[in-house]
Amino acid sequence: YASETLPLLKHLAPFDLIFIDADKPNTPLYLEWSVKLARAGSIIIADNAVRKGAIVNPHSDDENVIGMQRTAEAMSKHPNLSATIVQTVGSKGYDGFILARVND
Repeated sequence: YASETLPLLKHLAPFDLIFIDADKPNTPLYLEWSVKLARAGSIIIADNAVRKGAIVNPHSDDENVIGMQRTAEAMSKHPNLSATIVQTVGSKGYDGFILARVND
């Protein structure tokens, strides 16, 4: 899991762009590490956030959806992040990503 390798990257930080596309239930943990590995102005992208609209279902029992819901909520409450969800449409249907900027 990425949770095992992220602490090993601390000596290489800060990163300007961080793309999160790992197991969705652990995305909130990856977000925490992303903020630690970033600096003001860094961009954090969490992929597969819309999940065919399931992210807005408060009663979902899908662990992937719940992980992305928790990630979106954590980003919305984080004092050093500004974020938005962007929906995408393509041959696989529709999904999207969360785009966040690390503030000062």
